[in-house]
Amino acid sequence: MPLALEEKQQVISEFKTNDKDTGSPEVQVAMLTARIKQVAGHLESNKHDHHSRRGLLAMVSRRNRLLRYLQRRDRESYLKLIKSLGLRK
Repeated sequence: MPLALEEKQQVISEFKTNDKDTGSPEVQVAMLTARIKQVAGHLESNKHDHHSRRGLLAMVSRRNRLLRYLQRRDRESYLKLIKSLGLRK
């Protein structure tokens, strides 16, 4: 269940730090958040899909690691990012 190309481009354009940015921690966290929301919606209607649930937990863990990295490296960017994504931290 990958993100649609239009949705992916929208997320990248919203969170990029420069013109060629596609791999910064901010963009990666935003992309993971979009995927997490998509998979969470899938799991609401497919409660017994344990394989997708495992993938969801892996994505959440990866997002948490990226957020911890960003918090150590650039506190202002971290605070701006979690506010814009609506994450609790």
